[in-house]
Formats: sequence, C-alpha cells, structure tokens
Amino acid sequence: MNPERGNGGGDGAARPPGELWTVQRVLTWTANKFAERDKQPARLEAEVLLAHVLKMNRVSLYVNYERPLDPAELAAYRELVKRRLAGEPSAYLVGKQEFWALPLAVDARVLVPRRDTETLVETALELLGNSGVVAPRILDIGTGSGAIALALAKTRPDASVVATDVSADALEVAQVNAAALGLDDRVSFAEGDLAASASGPFNLVVSNPPYIRAGDLAGLMAEVRHEPRLALDGGADGLAVYRRLIPVAAGLLAEGGALALEIGAEQAAEVSALVSAAGLTAETRRDLARLDRVVIGRK
Repeated sequence: MNPERGNGGGDGAARPPGELWTVQRVLTWTANKFAERDKQPARLEAEVLLAHVLKMNRVSLYVNYERPLDPAELAAYRELVKRRLAGEPSAYLVGKQEFWALPLAVDARVLVPRRDTETLVETALELLGNSGVVAPRILDIGTGSGAIALALAKTRPDASVVATDVSADALEVAQVNAAALGLDDRVSFAEGDLAASASGPFNLVVSNPPYIRAGDLAGLMAEVRHEPRLALDGGADGLAVYRRLIPVAAGLLAEGGALALEIGAEQAAEVSALVSAAGLTAETRRDLARLDRVVIGRK
C-alpha cells in the first residue's frame, strides 16, 4: 500500500499480481509503519482510521478481517495514513473525539479534548455536589469544542451553562456539538475575551486555558503543533491567561462558589498563588497519573 508512494506496494515493494489488500493486511502494514514513526498506540491508530474509511466500528473490522478493500477505499485510507504520518491528529482526520463518553465533532479550529481534562470535569462535579446548590449556574471560559461545558450539562441536567470563547470558529464547533447532543437548550454560547460576554453570579467557573510556554511551542509533538496556537500559547511563562482570568472569575462567583482550572505540569504552586491573591482558598487535585492537574479556588 505504501501511503507515501502513491500506488506502490507495501513499504516500497511492488505488489505481487493478484495479491489483495485485506482489512487484516492493511492494518498490520499500517500499525508497523506507525510504530516505526512512534505514532502510538499504533494498532489503535490504524484501526480508527480504517473504521472511519469503511464506515464500520472497530469490532466490525475483526469480523471482516479477510474483506478486501476496493481501490477507492484503499486510496482514501492511504491518504489518511499519509496525513497521519505527517503529524495531523487522528481526531482531525476522522472528525471526532470521545470525551466523557460523549462523541464530539472536532477539527483544526479547536483543541482535541484530552482524557486528562476529564479530571477537571470530575472535580467540577464534585464541587457542585458538595455545594448542595440546585439548578447551579456554570461558566466555562475558553470552551473550544464545548467538551467541558457539554460534559457538565449532560451530567447535571438541572444546571444552566454559559460557555465563552474568543474564537468565533471554535464556537461554531461547540454549537454543532451542543445541537448534536441535544444540549443546545441548556448551554448558551457567547463570543468574547474571557468572561466579557457573561453576567454573574455563577456557582462554578471552569476553564482549561492555554498554559504552554511560548518558547516551548516549536518543540511540541507534531500532532500538538497542528492544533490552534490560540488554545496552546500561555505566554512567556505559560501563566499569562491565568493572570487575567483568575481575578475576573473570582469576581463572578456567587458566595460559596468555586473556580476550577486545569493546569500544566509544575504550575500548581504558581497558579495557587494567583488564586489566593484573588481572595479565594486554593487547593490542588491530581489526575490518574498522580500529576497536579486542577487548581480549585473557593469563595
């Protein structure tokens, strides 16, 4: 198949006459190529792309292991593999990513939702549960694909959620996701910097702001460099957005409300100090890898 050399054979070799590219053979070739290029998990990546092309789920691939790909399917798959090897995220190639068991549409206008960010959702739901507030008001600043806002709205049907983003392109994606999940009646979207387009008070403010140091962006994995710089660039020290966001969020909290922020590695102390300086009581939560992932501020 060799996606890097047009219609040639596997990894540059000529294909023997009559030999078919079955589902099994295509997956094996692609997984090996991804492993060589450190695209991990290689087999899963290969399966996700092929399932998309064949309009199957991944289980069906194994039921159809001996099924040959027709020329159009092989060409479509070859193109996706070529783009993946060039660094495009798989989520962009198939146009979707699961988050909090929700299927979300994603493309190059938004950050790909990460499993790590589910820690922020878990923390937010815990804060809401402990508050005892019925029908809470939630603000998600920098919503991107809408992942956090929609996860909270889905899990807390009594909540009303406002989601903001400075990017009109990102909001288009978020609104598509809200409509597809039947949550567009409980999540409202507003364009603007931070919370400029939102009116408090809120019982909970959440955000996953850009926190990568500007000087580190060029050294990121190719997959990450394909994502919107606006959603990644945290300024010289990675804290530029936190410095602006935290005082604004603190001013929008209802009495007894809470702020929950995702953070990058080794940022817990500095972000906690900013939260304390805004008059909130700070604490930190870890993710499944035991890394500091969320800073909470309680009013």
